[in-house]
Amino acid sequence: MYAGNQLSDALPSSGGSALGLRASLGARPRHGASGTGSAKKGSGASRSAGKVFLVGAGPGDPDLLTVKALRLITDAEVVVFDHLVGKAIIELIPASARRVYAGKEAGNHALPQHQINQLLIDLAREGLNVVRLKGGDPFIFGRGGEEMDAAHAAGLECEIVPGITAAAGAASCTGIPLTHREHAQTLVFATGHLKDDTVDLDWRALARPRQTVVIYMGLGALDIICERLIAHGLPAQTPAAVIHAATTPTQSGVRSTLARLPGAVREAGIRTPALIMIGEVVAMDPGLLLTSALHATARTTP
Repeated sequence: MYAGNQLSDALPSSGGSALGLRASLGARPRHGASGTGSAKKGSGASRSAGKVFLVGAGPGDPDLLTVKALRLITDAEVVVFDHLVGKAIIELIPASARRVYAGKEAGNHALPQHQINQLLIDLAREGLNVVRLKGGDPFIFGRGGEEMDAAHAAGLECEIVPGITAAAGAASCTGIPLTHREHAQTLVFATGHLKDDTVDLDWRALARPRQTVVIYMGLGALDIICERLIAHGLPAQTPAAVIHAATTPTQSGVRSTLARLPGAVREAGIRTPALIMIGEVVAMDPGLLLTSALHATARTTP
């Protein structure tokens, strides 16, 4: 069908969290097929059009799923999931559900966005309730708005289930506060990868003092980002960090200054997925970021 690259049901285990979450649902009541709490529909000779659920899978740790997201995943008929959805979360999908991989990595898209939009429409028109599982939150650099518009234009019902965005997850597991009364009264999320593959951002706004800037999908343009921010007035000594795979067992990261961050990232071998965090609050890291980096290095050193 759409995905020659569907996952098999035998996925490598990422730890006990997924099994624990699944077990915790054993005695829960089931919701009706027409309710918003379940992604299953009743069977019959004819089925009306299904519904599209845009579900935030959070930053990777399955314990950080919302209760509603967990219920939809474990009741799913079909799940269309992204590259950033953690393996432990994918393990929660029932064996009976159809799984379609629609991930996007730099230079390697399993399906272009317009095909993903059409896939969701076609599956729902089969009478299926479709769980579109997206890393983080569907409406924060997740293209959820585009998929919602496509579903509505096709006359389909679409429900948004929020998730913890990667920046919040990274802040919680590193001890770096995104806001602080003394250091950051403004919080800005930006993407380092625009639709036309440019990084032509509002540099003047991003370089304002006393704010925290978190840049998603910007690792490939890190040199340009740091150079442009300094050129627009942000001090070269501004604390900055890059955090890889926040909240997951492979989390790692580096902390440096804005001027030295690209070199520090190269030296540490940090790779995507990663967040760039810039601002005075980064200096408040209580040591969790560097500790995580050392632990990750120890796990991967032969």
